Amino acid sequence: MKIEHLALYVNDLEGAREFCERYLQGKSNSMYHNPKTGFRSYFISFADGARLELMTRPDLVDEAKNQLRTGYAHLCLSVGSKERVDELTARFKEDGFAVVSGPRTTGDGYYESCVEIFEGNLLELTV
Repeated sequence: MKIEHLALYVNDLEGAREFCERYLQGKSNSMYHNPKTGFRSYFISFADGARLELMTRPDLVDEAKNQLRTGYAHLCLSVGSKERVDELTARFKEDGFAVVSGPRTTGDGYYESCVEIFEGNLLELTV
């Protein structure tokens, strides 16, 4: 079995798409739009075949995103090296994103950092 994709509802669909293209080197398809429901989405494809579906619709409810809630926790990307984790973390910080933790080696041996990206979602960068 293989995970086909991860999907996120967002308020700012274009902003989320631009973020994924600019910072994560993702490539988006053409936007899908269902005029009956107002649903819109993009699939963001990555070089290794992973995909992220960004979705929105006019009737979304945006509740506070407590980091210690059940369900979705973060998106994790393997970037290839400790140096790349450090570089990307510094770039996110310079561009005004909040670095939540790291870069650091965790107790279970991962070298990682965690950054708050669009709409309070968390992005973990690891080797």
